[in-house]
Amino acid sequence: MVPRALQKWTVRIAITWIAVVVIAVVGLPLVSEWAFDEIDWTAINQPPSTEHWLGTDSVGRDLLIRVVYGARVSLTIAVLATVISFCIGIPWGAVAGLNRGRIDQILMRIVDGLYAIPLILIVILLVMLLGRNIYFLFIGLGLVSWLDVARITRGQALIVSKEAYIEASRAMGAKSWSVVWHHVIPNVKNPALVYTTLMIPGVIIAESFISFLGLGVQEPATSWGVLIADGVANLHGSPWQLAVPGITLTLTLIAINALGDNLRELYIERKTSTS
Repeated sequence: MVPRALQKWTVRIAITWIAVVVIAVVGLPLVSEWAFDEIDWTAINQPPSTEHWLGTDSVGRDLLIRVVYGARVSLTIAVLATVISFCIGIPWGAVAGLNRGRIDQILMRIVDGLYAIPLILIVILLVMLLGRNIYFLFIGLGLVSWLDVARITRGQALIVSKEAYIEASRAMGAKSWSVVWHHVIPNVKNPALVYTTLMIPGVIIAESFISFLGLGVQEPATSWGVLIADGVANLHGSPWQLAVPGITLTLTLIAINALGDNLRELYIERKTSTS
């Protein structure tokens, strides 16, 4: 039986769109006659046609394959940055929630202090200091995106820490790190994983903004942010160069957010039914 939350038409459309994007990212570069950096000197600034379905950019590169390659870069950065943030945020929040008192206060005051700093400026500073490299970009985004994960994990860990099996483990002499690893994290990871689908759009937007400013992904590579920046520069003469990546980015963000909202709703339903 399909859960009620997954029967909503918005979820079906969201899943379909995400599947289309993933299939295009994986399969289209294998069958396309154009490479993402290949120039067609006879079709510079060409509108959509039978040869270039979504048109070309200002130097004659196929916009369809550029958008697909940009999706690969943007989504890869978002996923890897999310993984890094989870590797930091879940243990941080679990330790804070289990060890209420001085340790909790120290760890969460650090989180509060970092919240006061414009995190996007930290990423820009890291990229400028370490170099405009895609690897530094997703590492930087991951290092500043773990704060919300830590807060969510801490809240769940505070609930788990009151369970009888936690007290039993401590009474049997288990070390704090063992309790965190074997009991707290396994029981708090599900709500944190649900939050992933709500976190990825924020990382995509951050990456697109940084690349839009010219501080992220560099030519000949591309991302949605780079494509949107190019589209803005050529808006009056070639509006499709902005419309194609802009619409693709918008639809993808809407789809991921819709899927995340419904996964959260499904998690709440299951938690309510089991309590």
